[in-house]
Amino acid sequence: MFDWSDEERQIADAVRRFVDETVRPRLDAIEHGDEPPYDLLRQLYRTFGIREMALESFERALARRREGVSTTSRSGGSDPAPSLLTTIELCRVSPGLVTSLGVSTGLAGGTINALGTPEQMERWGRDLVTLDTVGAWAITEPDSGSDALGGMRTTARRDGDEFVLNGQKTWITNGPYADTLVVYAKLDEPDVDPRRRRVLPFVLDRGMPGLDQSRPLRKMGQHASPTGEVFLTDVVVGRDRLLGDDRSPGGGRASAKDNFVTERAGVAAMALGIIEEALRLSVDYARTCERFGAPIGDYQLVQEKLAAMEVARVNVRSMVLTHVERSRAGVTPTLAEASAMKLYAARAACEVADDAIQVFGGNGYVTEYRVEQLYRDARVLRIYAGTDEMQIGAIARDLLGRATA
Repeated sequence: MFDWSDEERQIADAVRRFVDETVRPRLDAIEHGDEPPYDLLRQLYRTFGIREMALESFERALARRREGVSTTSRSGGSDPAPSLLTTIELCRVSPGLVTSLGVSTGLAGGTINALGTPEQMERWGRDLVTLDTVGAWAITEPDSGSDALGGMRTTARRDGDEFVLNGQKTWITNGPYADTLVVYAKLDEPDVDPRRRRVLPFVLDRGMPGLDQSRPLRKMGQHASPTGEVFLTDVVVGRDRLLGDDRSPGGGRASAKDNFVTERAGVAAMALGIIEEALRLSVDYARTCERFGAPIGDYQLVQEKLAAMEVARVNVRSMVLTHVERSRAGVTPTLAEASAMKLYAARAACEVADDAIQVFGGNGYVTEYRVEQLYRDARVLRIYAGTDEMQIGAIARDLLGRATA
């Protein structure tokens, strides 16, 4: 795949107009925390008929599940191009919107619809994929970080036909506002090494006894994506809230790792949006800003930065296009391949955003020129969905023929 098709370009143009007309005017309210992102995202869904398409796709998946067919056992591949194009265009102005959207519909909704029974899909999954409700995916903890599965301390203790959950989750996207939370906990198995105990995903609802959702945390960037903590104190849940089988050897570990692959591949599209916007702003500024009687774009050191930005854009764009082509052919990236995409793209986005600030000089350090926001928003790409160091480890273990965790 060498380029987007004419139809895909039309999709990108339409989303870009929406971003310019609807999102950019509300950036200040989003950045200062005055406006949670969900009404804006629902407006996006209504404008482009995404809600109706998501609902139709959900009903087809639900019908297959009722027939006993796995929702992942399709012939052929899926086409991620429309969603990736939307991601790229939103990330030009507010990457946090994509983070909130992806976690709610993709991680929370996607996990329920992949692992859940038809009843669970109807109860929670439908409203999540249509954005009628907001979802959170809670796996990270204060003392586990990148060791999310092995170091997990949140426990699920069997109590008859129910489970009792205790623990704390942090860095939870949508946590403060989520209506539905997919929470991972380790089964209390006294005779099993704590690092190897089964990990089980449960579905919780806002307001349940013992479930507390913190206020949004103050953070460096991605202010359009509210992040918080989740506290579990003797939260009693029935088996109707358990996703999958608590007797299976792996529990929910496989689903968590599948989500890691999806997340990491998606970060490349986010990075591309940031890179394209930072480059556009830098080129425009280099053409119009004059120093010593000439546009700064005439100076070789500035040209070097612009050239490096273009190299990054070409490389990350090629990654995204290749991912689209392989997905259409039914090829899912390995964890190591997804990690390689994520590692390179995240670093490239941060380097480009940093160079953009340098091109702008002092103007790049103030909010008016927007490149400082792109820098702040890009930086977390090297941390969430697995830090750079975790990506390097995953890639190296694959090259060495060792199991990748």
